[in-house]
Amino acid sequence: MKEVRAKPMRKTRLPQLLAVSAAALLTACSMIPSYERPAAPVAASYPDYSAYSTSATASAATPAASVAWQDFFTDARLKRLIEQALANNRDLRVAVLNIEQTRAQYQIRRADQFPTVNGVFSGSRTPTGSGGLSNVYNVGLAVTAYELDFFGRVSSLKEAALNQYLASEEGRKTAQISLVAAVANGYLSILADDELLELTRQTLATREESMKLSKLRFDNGVTSELDYRQAESLLEAAKVAYAQQQRQRALDINALTLLVGQPLAGELPTASEGQAAALAQLQPMADVPAGLPSELLTNRPDIRQAEQLLLASNANIGAARAAFFPKISLTVGAGSASSHLSGLLKNGSWGWTLAPQLLVPIFDAGRNQAGLDSAKAGRDIAIAQYEKTIQTAFREVADALATRATLGEQLRAQQAQADAEAVRFKLSDLRYQNGIASYLDLLDAQRSLFSAQQAAVQTRLAQLQGQVTLYKTLGGGWKEPAALAAAP
Repeated sequence: MKEVRAKPMRKTRLPQLLAVSAAALLTACSMIPSYERPAAPVAASYPDYSAYSTSATASAATPAASVAWQDFFTDARLKRLIEQALANNRDLRVAVLNIEQTRAQYQIRRADQFPTVNGVFSGSRTPTGSGGLSNVYNVGLAVTAYELDFFGRVSSLKEAALNQYLASEEGRKTAQISLVAAVANGYLSILADDELLELTRQTLATREESMKLSKLRFDNGVTSELDYRQAESLLEAAKVAYAQQQRQRALDINALTLLVGQPLAGELPTASEGQAAALAQLQPMADVPAGLPSELLTNRPDIRQAEQLLLASNANIGAARAAFFPKISLTVGAGSASSHLSGLLKNGSWGWTLAPQLLVPIFDAGRNQAGLDSAKAGRDIAIAQYEKTIQTAFREVADALATRATLGEQLRAQQAQADAEAVRFKLSDLRYQNGIASYLDLLDAQRSLFSAQQAAVQTRLAQLQGQVTLYKTLGGGWKEPAALAAAP
């Protein structure tokens, strides 16, 4: 077997070939279908609930998506809780890490567009016909199976990875919006729990006094045992409500602790603060206008996330189409070859090799067609999911607007009912003390007053949480104030 000698490097041809390859890549065609945003499958405006509302909203207020949560919420404790949640919540941390993962995957796809250069050292020994051995040693640089992307397969996959990365960015914003709203609603629930506990404590004190009076009157034969047992039943019912409210407060604190990601020491009102922590004393939140449904397409990150996933599915169709066309790959090597290790660096041992390869799909048992069909079905699924996301967003905003329009009047009527029941209870007690009304009337007034006061607290909670929900559904909660966004 003849000794293999490396050919001298042709310095004038290799740069020309690389230049031609680069030009071919720049002019590579794309098989990605032209994208047209699907029409929003919702009405052009939200339902008009103005007939249900007795108060006008500020239509000229700043849109929710432009109001940072630091400006929307006014309670100092709540702001600190939201800051801690944004720093420690594990779900939000996973969303951020998803961004890092998809960014790395995008960088991998982008790197596929460029040749990978490796250092190579190899040696081989083969027997010759005369019983001797032939040695060949190579050292240099090599580019192996670099695909020339004439039909846009690699660039389509890169485009899909880019859209996946952008979708993860929007997913992080969606997670932040949900987290901010959940922390706010949890905090409001705990304030409502505190107010209900205080209300129940006052009711317990009143019913204990009524119980003592009923027992005294029964022991002295003034009233029957029926009045005494009715007073006892009301007292025990208040104790049941108190135990339930204590349990609910503990559960709400546990839920908020999970959201914040750390213990809530010093961040919640204490029982000694009394009515200072009541919902009625909470400072009002910023008012936000509803705007138009078309604005949701740019204000809601979850809709933008769904559109980025749709774009990724569209790009996958381009990659599937390119699979039907020839695949051209290039293997290039440059370095030194010699039959002796000592001769690798000598003059005349340098050379290069060029090995292009053209693969034309002839028969694949329908694999490429199935890949294209799968990509098209994935695109259709992404369209349906995008449209469903818009419809869900429209419904959420419409529900929040209905809540805002009706709960104001409900709260006013609920509070008026509680005030009327308080007067009724005083009058019933006065009539009973003077022997005009029966004890049954007094107990019924006590029951009605307690129920009306509880309902007023629950309605106030629903109204405040409705404001948070409207802010969330309109896309508010993910933007930072300009001063913080500009900070290094």
